[in-house]
Amino acid sequence: MFKRFKGYLETVLLQKPAGPAVTVMPNDVFLVGYFRSGSTWSNFLFGNYIWQDREVTFANLNDLVPSIYVHPDRVLRKLPRVMKSHEYFDPRYPRTIYIVRDPRDVAVSFYYYNLKVRALPDGYPMDDFVKRFVACNTVEYANRVGSWEEHVMSWVRMRQGKTNFCLVRYEDLLSDPATELKRVSPMLKIDPTDQRIERAIRLSSASHMRTLEKTQWSKWVTTKDTRQDIPFVREAKSGGWKSKLSEASVRTIEEAWGPSMLELGYELVIVPAKALV
Repeated sequence: MFKRFKGYLETVLLQKPAGPAVTVMPNDVFLVGYFRSGSTWSNFLFGNYIWQDREVTFANLNDLVPSIYVHPDRVLRKLPRVMKSHEYFDPRYPRTIYIVRDPRDVAVSFYYYNLKVRALPDGYPMDDFVKRFVACNTVEYANRVGSWEEHVMSWVRMRQGKTNFCLVRYEDLLSDPATELKRVSPMLKIDPTDQRIERAIRLSSASHMRTLEKTQWSKWVTTKDTRQDIPFVREAKSGGWKSKLSEASVRTIEEAWGPSMLELGYELVIVPAKALV
């Protein structure tokens, strides 16, 4: 009852975050990805690429690359229209850059994030979390948009090959950010000069972001009320799952989503590809 009343008040007072009901304008660009798929780092990277006269920090991220889950719609209408979203396929989005990440790494990152925000108790078994992750039974806001596979493939199936959609693998963005920035430049309507690209990469490095987090964690809505003994910016690399997940957890993920993983270029290590045919 209290939640419903609070939601009513927020709506009446125009304070409720826009969320999936965000007003969409013809020239909008949405940076979309499943949770813990590198969206914050990529938002830093794209934000520093877009903004030449300002550096993106945790203190101003939600103003320069606004999240549809932070500001009410009336505020978003006045902010830059390259926006962060975790929504499953929305046909209204005119231009979408979708960041996809190996689901095994997503599972690990999401596990530690849930520890950080106290959604999981210390010592909660990783194997149990992975089962819940695959079953789309982790936290309400993530369950709402479906599983990793449902989310990713909703966009790939509906937009792949179209000029208003760009699929970017987190792993490729990490290994060769310059090439990926050049590839998304037409979507952002940016002239991809070497100087502009170098600046964006330098200001968005994991080490620089970790330094910013240490001094600005209380200024960013995502980290201000969370545990400080668990960093938000962790390893910022691909393949970390190899030392974090048990064979059983890897099997759980690969058996559930193997065909989609292969389609997106992620090699299976436990389940033979032929067993999925």
